[in-house]
Amino acid sequence: MSHLYQGLTTRKSAGRRAFLSDLGLGFTGLALGSMLADDGIVRADATGPEVTGTPGCHFAPRAKSVIWIFLSGGYSHLETFDPKPALNKYAGMTFDKTPFDNPVNSVLHKKRFRSVPSEEVNVRDVYPTIYPMQVGWRQHGESGIEVTDWWPHLARHVDDLCFVRNMWTTDNDHAAENQMHTGRHRLDENQPSIGAWAHYGLGSLNDNLPKFAVLGGPTNSGTRESIGAYYLGPQYGGVPLALDPKNPLPFGQRSDSQSFEQQRREYDLISRLNGLTAVEYPEDQDLLARIHAYELAFRMQAAVPEAIDFAQETADTTLMYGIDQDATKVAGQRLLAARRMIERGVRFVQVFPSAYGTWDSHQQLKVNHTRLCESVDKPVAGLLQDLKQRGLMDDVVVVFCTEFGRTPGLELRSGGTTGRDHHPNGFTIWLAGAGLKRGYVHGGTDELGYHALGEGHYVTDLHATVLHLLGLNNRRLEIPGRRRLEIDHGHVIDDILA
Repeated sequence: MSHLYQGLTTRKSAGRRAFLSDLGLGFTGLALGSMLADDGIVRADATGPEVTGTPGCHFAPRAKSVIWIFLSGGYSHLETFDPKPALNKYAGMTFDKTPFDNPVNSVLHKKRFRSVPSEEVNVRDVYPTIYPMQVGWRQHGESGIEVTDWWPHLARHVDDLCFVRNMWTTDNDHAAENQMHTGRHRLDENQPSIGAWAHYGLGSLNDNLPKFAVLGGPTNSGTRESIGAYYLGPQYGGVPLALDPKNPLPFGQRSDSQSFEQQRREYDLISRLNGLTAVEYPEDQDLLARIHAYELAFRMQAAVPEAIDFAQETADTTLMYGIDQDATKVAGQRLLAARRMIERGVRFVQVFPSAYGTWDSHQQLKVNHTRLCESVDKPVAGLLQDLKQRGLMDDVVVVFCTEFGRTPGLELRSGGTTGRDHHPNGFTIWLAGAGLKRGYVHGGTDELGYHALGEGHYVTDLHATVLHLLGLNNRRLEIPGRRRLEIDHGHVIDDILA
């Protein structure tokens, strides 16, 4: 390698990145370059970290990892974690017939509602006839927090949860799935996802596994942005993994006819050729990402199958997640894999327990939500119990969220009589784990569950809070040539911090 290196150094200097590209020829160099980046030596943050010995952190972190659970389609906050008795009392009445101010006339309605079609043809979010609750509810735990009857397992953990009942967003259609992760409406310029920022800002806990792993997603081709890295570079995007120990990395497994040594030499040659090109084109993010991908894929071939091999788990553990039952098997497997991933040093695991749009109950909300809540209730409760038993609740942040809520009014399109439409004006998410209050409710919606009260929290407030718990200041996550707007930074929800 010495002759090759000497030849390279006679080229016109391309600065620090060229040096790292030179150094990165072969797997040893690539790994060293990766570790230098993880230690902050090549991090783009010009202000540098504030915490010695904590790679990438701006201040002392409260958490090491995040499990981000996203339910695609928009679950009803009213039939889950923000029950409203007034919906039953005034069922069948229009908003203007109740003793409350008509929420459609509120200044908050236009402030938090950004329709893509014109107002003349888009009737969403203004259905005025109140639709009653489709399930009962009661208070649970010492905290007395209200949860509906569709969550019997999760309700037992209510004293470990921190609810935020005044979330709001602006996209009234399913591009809100991307908005929940990137902070931007579909009419705006795209931005890196929350998982990509966590990856970019933090060092690695395990160089043999991706820092940002994705289970069950992206949910379709249109939601790739929800795990994307955009201008940070594709190397910071989420890595989708399949829960098949024999083939967890599609197109990344060595063929039976090839030995480990043969594959190592093949990858080493590819790395050398890519490294030569990287010296000439040090700003080519796609090339740098490809080099990184080859390096990581080679290391992951052994680490990933072990991480998702449930044979090592006890029968009691798999039962806890509901893996023995058809209704809960898929969500249970993905959440158990998430726990195994964070145990092995993955920083950010994004879990999609159900398919794209599954929770989108325009019709038959009672039938759909009864089935859907059952599919995730036990697995999510199992995850919380498992983390607690293993002493991981002090190291991990669990986020449970969706893209928007559902309307208090009955959806009438196409003669509808049994469902609710999309509702970005106010909805509920919850968090649990490191650095968070437990058995706590922050914020709320009005009596009908329409508007998030007060200023409420736009989705980037959630991003800022999660990054804060990881020791990152969202306002300092900038790279040269890319100025983030105020909407991207968000504000930490200080009230929910322990």
